[in-house]
Amino acid sequence: MNKVIEANFLPHKPEDNFSWPGSTATPRVNKKRRILIVDNDTNATHLVRILLEKTGQYLVLEENNSTKAYRSARIFQPDLILLDVVMPIRDGGEIAAQIRADPKLQNTPIVFLTALVTPSEARAGVHIDGHPFLAKPINIQELIRTIDEHLSVQTKLFD
Repeated sequence: MNKVIEANFLPHKPEDNFSWPGSTATPRVNKKRRILIVDNDTNATHLVRILLEKTGQYLVLEENNSTKAYRSARIFQPDLILLDVVMPIRDGGEIAAQIRADPKLQNTPIVFLTALVTPSEARAGVHIDGHPFLAKPINIQELIRTIDEHLSVQTKLFD
């Protein structure tokens, strides 16, 4: 039996925008940043989606099929992509290359997620194909810090 247990790891104030997974609620004040998570582990993407959306800052789309990742990115037009490295059929490197070749997506920041490295290796600032990465299992505070850091760099580039 599959169970999803939701835990509140983040501070939550009543005035915060909150969207339930699958909702199309619009934020009251700030525009939510669009995050695409591509990972074949449905439990992991669902948990990350819940935790990110609970902050009220993000609208998250999960894609668990690597062959549909590029299409989902084209349709969703994310502000940032979280991309697993090792997936069946197409790996994260192939998907990242396809995204970089698309003029509409080429400036979208990509953060790789991988179980192939330790958290200390990830914090050392090493990049995969020029993209930063985070070690699995994901630390949600570190993930949010990384997302915010790369979204603020992107915003500065286009101001």
